Amino acid sequence: MTAVKADKQGAGDNGGMGTSSVDLTREDIERLVDAFYDRVQADPVLGPVFNPVVHDWVEHKAILVRFWASIMLGTREYRGNPMAAHTPHPIVDAHFGHWLALWRDTAHRVLSPDQAEAFYDRAQRIAQSLRYGLGLDRSRPLMMHPGH
Repeated sequence: MTAVKADKQGAGDNGGMGTSSVDLTREDIERLVDAFYDRVQADPVLGPVFNPVVHDWVEHKAILVRFWASIMLGTREYRGNPMAAHTPHPIVDAHFGHWLALWRDTAHRVLSPDQAEAFYDRAQRIAQSLRYGLGLDRSRPLMMHPGH
């Protein structure tokens, strides 16, 4: 598949917003999502949040590939509502730092350093937005779990 330039802001190939860009393909996104959510399922902190509500991991990963492709490649194929999807679940502020640390570590395992940091940068902003929308503490900086 042809690589698309995605700026570090995650806006896709839209005229070069941002100064540093990376080449990304849908396969890069699939590889990251697959590896990350395999780790989430086995994670002692995040597994208990996700596993009871995700009944079909294959379909869930496909949805998340569409989500990240929309953000990082500008495909506009994701039509869901992340806030509504997360609202009914027992998510606490500490989950976000742990999620981000696991996301960053996984991204660095399966992608180039520049690709990994582009995904991490965008994930940080998404986490802040979700924290705000869920009414969690935004007055403190988001800290990564110390184990990562």
